[in-house]
Amino acid sequence: MAENTEKATPAAHPAYPVGLRLAGRRVVVLGGGQVAQRRLPALIAAGADITLISPSATPSVDAMAETGEITWLKRRYEEGDLADAWYVLVATTDPATNEAASAEAERTRTWCVRSDDAEAATAWTPATGRGDGVTVAVLTGHDPRRSAAVRDAIVEGLRDGSIAAPQHRARTPFVALVGGGPGDPDLITVRGRRLLAEADVVIADRLGPRDLLDELPPHVEVIDAAKIPYGRFMAQEAINNALIEHAKAGKSVVRLKGGDPFVFGRGMEEAQALAAEGIACTVVPGISSSISVPGAAGIPVTHRGVAHEFTVVSGHVAPDDPRSLVDWASLAKLTGTLVILMGVDKIGKIAEALIAHGKAPETPLALVQEGTTAAQRRVDATLATVAETVRTQEVRPPAVIVIGTVVTEGPNGPTA
Repeated sequence: MAENTEKATPAAHPAYPVGLRLAGRRVVVLGGGQVAQRRLPALIAAGADITLISPSATPSVDAMAETGEITWLKRRYEEGDLADAWYVLVATTDPATNEAASAEAERTRTWCVRSDDAEAATAWTPATGRGDGVTVAVLTGHDPRRSAAVRDAIVEGLRDGSIAAPQHRARTPFVALVGGGPGDPDLITVRGRRLLAEADVVIADRLGPRDLLDELPPHVEVIDAAKIPYGRFMAQEAINNALIEHAKAGKSVVRLKGGDPFVFGRGMEEAQALAAEGIACTVVPGISSSISVPGAAGIPVTHRGVAHEFTVVSGHVAPDDPRSLVDWASLAKLTGTLVILMGVDKIGKIAEALIAHGKAPETPLALVQEGTTAAQRRVDATLATVAETVRTQEVRPPAVIVIGTVVTEGPNGPTA
């Protein structure tokens, strides 16, 4: 029987996956176009000592050179340019240059990625992503779109907790003040959702994205902040004490708040209470309802030629209340947009104060109730009619109030 001496082609074998540690090591990139623009950020993040060789570059690549993140030699590739390189990315538009550089890389045993000919390369760039402290790299041979889709699915699963990947090493307990956004569970930040998936205890506000609580594992203790027994403590003090108690017990604690923790969310009070007990916390910003809810209702808080500023005010204290810290007289003189949170039950007195200080009674106004949720509704009025409108239309909290000409500028205009 004749022996088959035909050598297997490289394509007959799968790529061997490996993670390159390039910090401080020389990497050469040939070509300053779109391929380099996409690949350079990851190489920079890896700490590589990067030399770009190309007569020209995109503005983004040029900016990387200007800031010193890469060294740019503004010329064409020359034999010997790959000396002492650990890794090379060949991405020019000249096939002859790519072939010559690839041949030099083969001779010098430098791992080489070619954007024009994957079969001629000695290395392939996987579709990569990061989530929950894990780097995901996916190779599917010659189907980069499938690689990207698989990567995205895995990263998203790690970020939102739908892929269970328990950590087997000791995990440091944490306290996080997480802004949950305006109500729609899809509007919480990726980091906020990841921390929720890692929590042992979640202390949640009524206005937080409640649907996310149903996704938590059974072992997570969910505490409704509105139902914490206050006893001799005020509500906020009791919440602070609950955070401290669970943190000192070694639990990973998430304080889930609506909107942003520091926009009328008393987040700083909680951070200060934790700091007083020597407990560090991380603050995860959230999308504030002051901009997201108007946007969801088709109202821009700023608009070219209409409003060059917007002001966000708490309306939980009426203008004639001695506790009020708001300068309503100054607000009445502004020509921009006024957004009022927590002001439904005080809007009559607020409107009276604004009119008394010079705001036109016919100034348009919109109330957006349960913004970004399935129960969202928008009710329009003017400063002169809003008190009666709230009563007859039975507008209830939570609702965001937007005052100004922008109310009429949305794609759908005001509602009846």
